[in-house]
Amino acid sequence: MKIGITGAYGLFGSGLTLVVGRGHEAVALTRAQADLTDAQQVARVFRPMKLDVLIHAAANPDPDDCELHPDAAFRANVGATANLARLSHELGFALALISTDAVFDGTKTTPYVETDETNPISVYGRTKLAAEHEVVKLPRHWIFRVSVLFGPGKLNFIDKGLRKVANGEEYVVASDQVGSSAYTLDAAEKILELIEAQRFGMYHLSNVGRCSRLELARAAAEIAGLDSSRVIGKPLAEMKRPGPRPEYTEMEMRALKEAGFTTPRAWQDALAEYLSKFWKG
Repeated sequence: MKIGITGAYGLFGSGLTLVVGRGHEAVALTRAQADLTDAQQVARVFRPMKLDVLIHAAANPDPDDCELHPDAAFRANVGATANLARLSHELGFALALISTDAVFDGTKTTPYVETDETNPISVYGRTKLAAEHEVVKLPRHWIFRVSVLFGPGKLNFIDKGLRKVANGEEYVVASDQVGSSAYTLDAAEKILELIEAQRFGMYHLSNVGRCSRLELARAAAEIAGLDSSRVIGKPLAEMKRPGPRPEYTEMEMRALKEAGFTTPRAWQDALAEYLSKFWKG
């Protein structure tokens, strides 16, 4: 198959490009090639490609920036998706959207499933939910909701912390923000399985197990042989970020299991592999 990937130099896009390219023709698409918010430019770039599938990983994933610049966030996260959805309908390629656990408000006390009611509390979450609404209209689509990501190709939550700790600094993270986490290469492999099987639909996707941001960052420091006591936890309310974060967004991968697919491995095992292969501290 010929599979396009938007945001190919981003964190998830890098992993997707690597995994898809092992067995298919991966077309890496970057901001330099097309402004996805420009419908005419998007049409001009995508029509000659003759894609079978497009994985739309490009977005503004920064909750604080989205909160401070809502109009730009809606253009980047909703407008771009709408442009690609129209082309999917016109040209016949299937469309996969990378979405987020931020579509939930975090008030549930048990893991979120795909059919749970959405209620985003941030501009970022609202833009991603609106993007889902653009894609769900298509007859051939996938929506993959992911949580905090780590993987090769771009600085991420784990890398930022390890760099600070390695330099003798403190890394302050939320102690009460609990959810799922995803190793981009594991998630990309599962996405490719679903694409190859043409099992369309909505999927939650992460490595197995829940963890707080504090637990994740401290585990990374310990695995890397660094002083994990330099990873400091603070309640979300004290961090005073512009973009609100839901406190609890652990996701159950019910749709994946019901479709007959195995879930990715435990986050601890994925984290250990990531650090052994890619951390150069």
